[in-house]
Amino acid sequence: MNKISLYVILALVAWIGLDSFYVVQEGEQGIVTKFGEYQYSVTTPGLKWKTPLMETVHRMEKRILGSDTPPAEYLTLDKKKLVADPISRWRIVDPIMFFKTVQHELEAKARLDDIVNSELRREIASHNFGDIVGSQRHMLTDNVARHARDPLKDFGIELVDVRIVRADLPTEVQESVFQRMRAERERIAKRYRSEGEEEAQKIRAETDKDRAILLAKAYEVAEATRGEGDAKSVAIYADAYGKDAEYYGFIRSLEAYENAINPDTQLVLSTDSELLQFLTERP
Repeated sequence: MNKISLYVILALVAWIGLDSFYVVQEGEQGIVTKFGEYQYSVTTPGLKWKTPLMETVHRMEKRILGSDTPPAEYLTLDKKKLVADPISRWRIVDPIMFFKTVQHELEAKARLDDIVNSELRREIASHNFGDIVGSQRHMLTDNVARHARDPLKDFGIELVDVRIVRADLPTEVQESVFQRMRAERERIAKRYRSEGEEEAQKIRAETDKDRAILLAKAYEVAEATRGEGDAKSVAIYADAYGKDAEYYGFIRSLEAYENAINPDTQLVLSTDSELLQFLTERP
């Protein structure tokens, strides 16, 4: 036996030895087939042994998987279009059934999305638009999940739950809805402004009335006070005049001279003018 043959034999033995063992990771499961026929399932992680060359390991996810269905249009009970974006969570619970029916995850997601969309369309068609976007969304998705679980069991799949990420009007309808909302808000705003202006006019009128009353009362008090002051002034002047009329006339004349005569003043008066009597009289 030459060296080449020895190397070939050693390589073949090593290959067969390596093919006799396989590792199942945590979060994985699988089935083993022999020439395409199912032999047994593997659900625990670790190092495993199989018949080399004849048996094949098919690995599958054991963890919960997600499927995000593209948004689609649905028709509600009140005949309104609704764009919904459902998302599903599922896992493989029967590896052999899964392998026989869909074999890989992409095909499984396609089957799951078809079933979930069908149930979602039926459920949305039995609810009004306001209920779906409001408080009944969780009840709706729970019903979808409950009805979709039975058909998915035929593929070895357990549907964990279904949720709607977004539920809204179609894009072409949103603008018209927003315009109606704006018009409604503007109508309400105008009503509030009108009511506010009416109330403001009432307040202004009441304030103007109060102001007029206060001014009238103040004017009345001022006139009464002024009258009392004038009366007291007249009484004081009369009393002073009565005590010494000549002296009072003299003082008043001096005040008149001070107010009327200055270096630039030129007066042309008669010599017998009363204004000059204190200036022309001799003692």
